[in-house]
Amino acid sequence: MNRKRKDDDGKIEVKKPKLDRESSLTPPSVIDNPLLPLASYDDDDDEEEDIRRGRIINEDEQIDGKIGDNGVKEEEEDDYSDDEQDMFQGRRNRQIEIRRDCPYLDTVNRQVLDFDFEKFCSVSLSNLNVYACLVCGKYYQGRGRKSHAYTHSLEAGHHVYVNLQTEKVYCLPDGYEINDPSLDDIRHVLNPRFSRDQVVQLEKNKQWSRALDGSDYLPGMVGLNNIKETDFVNVIIQSLMRVTPLRNFFLIPENYQQCKSPLVHRFGELTRKIWHARNFKGQVSPHEFLQAVMKASKKRFRIGAQSDPVEFISWLLNTLHADLRSSRSNTSIIYKCFQGELEVVKETHGAEHGKVVMETTRMPFLMLGLDLPPPPLFKDVMEKNIIPQVPLFNILKKFDGESITEVVRPSIARMRYRVTRLPQYLILHMRRFTKNNFFIEKNPTLVNFPVKNLELKDYIPLPAPKENEKLRSKYDLIANIVHDGKPGEGVYRVFVQRKSEELWYEMQDLHVAETLPQMVALSETYMQIYELQQQ
Repeated sequence: MNRKRKDDDGKIEVKKPKLDRESSLTPPSVIDNPLLPLASYDDDDDEEEDIRRGRIINEDEQIDGKIGDNGVKEEEEDDYSDDEQDMFQGRRNRQIEIRRDCPYLDTVNRQVLDFDFEKFCSVSLSNLNVYACLVCGKYYQGRGRKSHAYTHSLEAGHHVYVNLQTEKVYCLPDGYEINDPSLDDIRHVLNPRFSRDQVVQLEKNKQWSRALDGSDYLPGMVGLNNIKETDFVNVIIQSLMRVTPLRNFFLIPENYQQCKSPLVHRFGELTRKIWHARNFKGQVSPHEFLQAVMKASKKRFRIGAQSDPVEFISWLLNTLHADLRSSRSNTSIIYKCFQGELEVVKETHGAEHGKVVMETTRMPFLMLGLDLPPPPLFKDVMEKNIIPQVPLFNILKKFDGESITEVVRPSIARMRYRVTRLPQYLILHMRRFTKNNFFIEKNPTLVNFPVKNLELKDYIPLPAPKENEKLRSKYDLIANIVHDGKPGEGVYRVFVQRKSEELWYEMQDLHVAETLPQMVALSETYMQIYELQQQ
């Protein structure tokens, strides 16, 4: 307790405590961090800045969370703030001791380190000021004398901890900072980094990487954990990783550092982990990204509930665009990659009998939906089911400007569609599932399509190019999502191309295997991404 005495004027004077006493400190000022809703951490440097600005409240101003002389109620957070000794040394203009010769570095166990999950303290479940124990891999809050990390260091004898935001490494309970280059590989796994030159060279990389368990993996072709029925997310992530401009944009955090959306930053983190060449293991868990998805979609897409990958990519692209678009123009990296334009002619019956009303509009699109022909109702002479097949070109005729599509919602109408602008990356969706009042029905029709050189101008009319420009309408397939199993059940997998060697890989969650191009078209295609050729 503070000792108080009255001065000559009758005012109460509070005797200040000595510096070696423990004091209750106000929580450090919250940084304007776009990741705050999911994981925000306090920075040691910010606390020292608070000291320099005189923002530290001493024991007399804050007692057990009561209202101090400043009239503001403060919560007691001494146990979870960074070491109080840093504060006291800051008052004395001292800096925390930095040492390179830590005797406990040989206790660091990289095999147990996993930074793919949410940065929450394993005791308090708080996401403020979290450290990872580099000996057992668990997360603990703070490193002050009453903090969970400090207590763990005494109880378990684990002494090396990394701050999950600042990437600084400390020895507890001694409290000094460890500056040793041997820990750089841990920092790179915690927060993978890419220079712009490295990003440019990714397409040329043919080198395999080795995980700590001795297994080999290809950066960019790593498996993703299925966290209980999240295969619909995994196939979309793997497909979008083949879209070069999108991937390159998210590999450099400076491109979106001003964005406040947690979903954007989590997608960027996941992209960097998938393409990182120095991972400790040959797979990545999209757990933090899924948490951001659940929050942003208000649990429309969530862990443990199977969903439609086409619905998910539609939601994801539109949400990322809304978060990334500039205030001056309605554009983003999403629209630059995927947006095309359609001319839509709508014919409806007017109020007068026999009168047809035609309405022509232009509308942007991120994806084209293709209708499959109904499967045959009869079996062949051998009493076996006929597996129907249809060329991709036949169902693309929907967009030739002449074919009529009958619609009943929102009203009965005849629609004609014509592509007026092609996107750099064309997403096609085969409408394989139909829902009625009783059940979901799946159309088993196989679609025959080319893996390379899909020339659209041969099948749908395209607008003439501008003067001195060449019409580019030839596409190559880069991702093909298929569905296996019964409607409403089953699983999703994806075939993706590795551009550096033009090899195809089949990916299903953690399973990654090289395959032949001829195998890509033998399954029930559900969604495809094509890339426009540059020549």
